[in-house]
Amino acid sequence: MERTLFDSERKVMEVIWKEGDITAKQISLILHDSTGWSKNTTYTVIKKCIQKGFIERLEPNFICRALLSKEQAIQDDTREFVNRVFQGSVPMLFSALLSQKSLSKEELEELKQMINEME
Repeated sequence: MERTLFDSERKVMEVIWKEGDITAKQISLILHDSTGWSKNTTYTVIKKCIQKGFIERLEPNFICRALLSKEQAIQDDTREFVNRVFQGSVPMLFSALLSQKSLSKEELEELKQMINEME
């Protein structure tokens, strides 16, 4: 299954993740208000999400249920980013973050604590 969410698909998924099971019509109304999308645009993106396996369509009333959790999407995006930018090397990612010297002491302590908890 292709797991890459395009920006438009992410907008639809964000609505479903926030609202839970929701009708396509309700998604369309929410996205019209927040992005100006037409009903046709929203339905086209919803159909692409269904084809990719991100959303399940339930009847009656074209209810949309997320099959891809927000946590899974974040993990997939992170993995893709590390692979694309850092050749799959997490130490290279950390090196890039730390070399900027823009992390606060609190952020550094939080990172240290996360690493210690993983050991």
